[in-house]
Amino acid sequence: MPGRTLPTILQVDVESRNTSKSCYVTRGTKVYDITPFLDDHPGGGDLIVEYGGRDISEIMGDEISHTHSEAAYEILDDYLIGFVATDPVMETATESQHPMNILPLPPSKAGMAELEANGAANGVATKPLYANTGLSSAEDLSVETDPHSDYRTHKFLDLNRPLLLQVWNGGFSREFYLEQVHRPRHYKGGESAPLFGNFLEPLSKTAWWVVPMVWLPPVSYGTFVAYRGLANFTQLVTYWVIGLCIWTLVEYGLHRCLFHVDKYLPDNRVGITGHFLLHGIHHYLPMDKLRLVMPPTLFIVLAAPFWKLAHAVFFYNWYAATAVYCGGIFGYICYDLTHYFLHHRTLPSYYRELKKYHLQHHFADYENGFGVTSRFWDRVFGTELLAPPKAAKAA
Repeated sequence: MPGRTLPTILQVDVESRNTSKSCYVTRGTKVYDITPFLDDHPGGGDLIVEYGGRDISEIMGDEISHTHSEAAYEILDDYLIGFVATDPVMETATESQHPMNILPLPPSKAGMAELEANGAANGVATKPLYANTGLSSAEDLSVETDPHSDYRTHKFLDLNRPLLLQVWNGGFSREFYLEQVHRPRHYKGGESAPLFGNFLEPLSKTAWWVVPMVWLPPVSYGTFVAYRGLANFTQLVTYWVIGLCIWTLVEYGLHRCLFHVDKYLPDNRVGITGHFLLHGIHHYLPMDKLRLVMPPTLFIVLAAPFWKLAHAVFFYNWYAATAVYCGGIFGYICYDLTHYFLHHRTLPSYYRELKKYHLQHHFADYENGFGVTSRFWDRVFGTELLAPPKAAKAA
């Protein structure tokens, strides 16, 4: 299933939400539920309720009444819940031979052309917005977050302070934590936000080149040892490729069943903090270059059981098991490098498609799309991401 985009809401429903118990406002075709913000509004909640169910574009831009800062618009965006089908939009859709090009909003390119022809395109949103992440596209992953505004609005983590203790001491519920950690932030142009805030900080950062530098030598040595113990080169290649193929399933399984164990995450600070360290921080800050590949110490912990497993399955030949294991570890090296390059490099054609696919996992639907080096196991297990809807280009 694709990530759920924000819904289209009827104008009559928006207009009815004009009380302190439920207050919607609009800007163009965007609908905001600002009920939770009423008590925090500097001018008082009554001033907002006065404009409940109506478009506030004019009053927010009125310099005589009150000039609103950029921060005010950023705060408003955090309360976006959907798009309103205004009367002109509904009339155009009713008269259209292809109403599905227009509704649900945002419209397709053809739908936007019809709206423009009827003079109904003013203020119509041109991009879908995903409910789980609050983002529209991969480009949004690199839009810098204002730490102060973000913390004031969401009451989650202050990006300027060590994150780990905030997660540990935050008292967050599992539901709130998962909602927030999967809404990506971008810190100071891709720098690493403080995690520990002390001498342990360097241990949380790993450059991409560390992975091949640390793991290729032991993989090469293990492959050589396996070759000396096997009958011929063909046997070595066969067992090694078996290990490489097994890794693709392990990659999918770890990502889906360990890193995204969201529904079964213990609702306490131990479980939440563990999740944050293992994978949550990557979804929270997906473009952090130094917290993208796996630190060697963590990989040793995860890889050690697979050494035992390989020798348990291929018990009949120690050298065969070693060849399988080395093939698997080489698969891991390819996975971590691919993961890094998908986030931070311009790539050849096949990898460009893979890049679009993986970044969609971040900006649209983190509950699907667990394959990183390929989509194969996503297709097998029914978790393949569907292409995002094509939105109209802004006029």
